[in-house]
Amino acid sequence: MELILAIFLVVLTVFVAGAFYYEHPKAEIPPGLTERKKIYFFHYILNFCLGLAKFLEKLGLTSEVYVLRTAMDGIPPLKDNHLFIKDLRFEKIKVRIYQPKIPTTGQRRGVLYFHGGVGQFGSIRAYERVCRCLAKSSNSVVVSVGYRLAPEYPYPTQFEDCLAATIHFMRTAEDYGVDPTCVIICGDSSGGTLAAAVAQAMVNREDLPKLRAQILIYPFLQGVDFNLPSYQQNKGVPILLKERTITFGLKYLNKDLSIVEELSKTVYIPEDLQLKYQKWLSPDNIPEEFKPRDYKPGKIHLLSEELHELAKPTFDPVFSPLVAEDTVIAQLPETFILTCEFDVLRDDGLLYKKRLEDHGVKVTWCHLEEGFHGTESFNFLLLYYQYCSWGVIL
Repeated sequence: MELILAIFLVVLTVFVAGAFYYEHPKAEIPPGLTERKKIYFFHYILNFCLGLAKFLEKLGLTSEVYVLRTAMDGIPPLKDNHLFIKDLRFEKIKVRIYQPKIPTTGQRRGVLYFHGGVGQFGSIRAYERVCRCLAKSSNSVVVSVGYRLAPEYPYPTQFEDCLAATIHFMRTAEDYGVDPTCVIICGDSSGGTLAAAVAQAMVNREDLPKLRAQILIYPFLQGVDFNLPSYQQNKGVPILLKERTITFGLKYLNKDLSIVEELSKTVYIPEDLQLKYQKWLSPDNIPEEFKPRDYKPGKIHLLSEELHELAKPTFDPVFSPLVAEDTVIAQLPETFILTCEFDVLRDDGLLYKKRLEDHGVKVTWCHLEEGFHGTESFNFLLLYYQYCSWGVIL
């Protein structure tokens, strides 16, 4: 037993030292950032977990995905005396409902929360603190959706689960003391992708009330152009590095990782999307103040048949809500978008904001000048300020 413990400690030390030695030079954190030490800390923790997961998988002890899921779940919080918390199922989908204990004279608003994690990680437990904070600070009934994860349940199962959970909740909202006309969907990162895709899927339904709003927290909204200004400016900024973003996205879609480098350098557009790209995804739609001085637009090439087949899912609005048709965008509900300056996904939010506003959709935009990807997950108390500042929506 002592020998096993000693070996484990040696391996642990090697991984920690490796994370510092190899990853420190790659971390391009802007000087003067007040959260600098915090970003470095989480960067090293994530790289350690990634390295350990790969090592344990090679030993045949467990899978890389399982280790990362376990690490993301973290330590569960203590009992909350201010909320009723129930674990239920909406058909086959696990959900956890948070209901404030404070008495109310009428119905509350409802919030469906879709967690981030690139469709492969994250869980109800991992977002327990976030959802508790949201329910208490906004006096809303919050439903955390435990959609099934890839690779066990391939894409687009995650979208299908979130859509099914939304429909089920809207049909039964009054059972939970919720006004069905005041249901909001919310998600962070890839959960923001799911929220945006679900909102689009709901626009033509006549059997249900319209969604009250959608809340998108540093969302991933397109897999077409990985050379937008924010990708160039923040390619090395933790925790969501440019290469890591593309790699996780391809793993989510179960695609060949050999095209990561190619996608990171060149913009490949199908011929039928050329005009739409110029209209919807062009860097010209991004305000000049968000473009670094050394910004160089990516070269646009038409897709070869082979690459088109590989990248086909990335042009589907379920994966890239930003490329949805104008007729869909125009019908979307009021929207809140949170972007972070030091996040590769910043420009996805900026471009979606413009598309929505161009079609008359009301948008409330919050930009964190010193924010980075994962701000919400690592500092959930910040939500109190953010959610309470949204006024009309919550």
